[in-house]
Amino acid sequence: MTRSTRNWLAAGIGMWALLALSPVRTGLEATLAGHMAAQLPLLVAAGWWLGRGLGPVRADELAGFNRHGAPGVLLAAFTLAFWLLPRSLDAALQEPAWEVAKFLALPLLAGVPLGRSWPRLPGLARAALWANLIPMLGVMGWLYIQSPVRLCNSYLIDQQDLLGWVLLGITGMLALYWVGWAFFGGLGRAVATDRAR
Repeated sequence: MTRSTRNWLAAGIGMWALLALSPVRTGLEATLAGHMAAQLPLLVAAGWWLGRGLGPVRADELAGFNRHGAPGVLLAAFTLAFWLLPRSLDAALQEPAWEVAKFLALPLLAGVPLGRSWPRLPGLARAALWANLIPMLGVMGWLYIQSPVRLCNSYLIDQQDLLGWVLLGITGMLALYWVGWAFFGGLGRAVATDRAR
């Protein structure tokens, strides 16, 4: 194990442990925006770092199962979709078993597979995923703002509105980043890399 992989592994474990600390966990879960837009992505990031700590992604890694990284990305996407449901967030707040499941599933079933599979995914496929993720976040934000009823029973309607605006802000930042990446060489390099494979 190289020093770099040890650092990634330590960062992943450290982030995971930090998020599990009671003051941090309850602080993030006190608001819907903190729960969905901060805690969930940070748990996935901890798993991503753990995945980086497993060493460089090899071309033949799980070649029969995770060809071009698509199955791993799909596993991560379905895991994220499940934990983004308002019902899942409510259950995690009300049932300790669900909270434990969230803290295990997001790093291990979303973060690690994403970290191991994303580098193997063709550049155009990564661009297509970004192009779908950005409007999806915008639609989610708009739905949270416009919904006349509470979607999460554990949070008040004003928390729902705040989350909607946070998601719209994230959508705007991601859109700017993606446009810059596409127009200033990132997309061209990704296509060239795909052709060289």
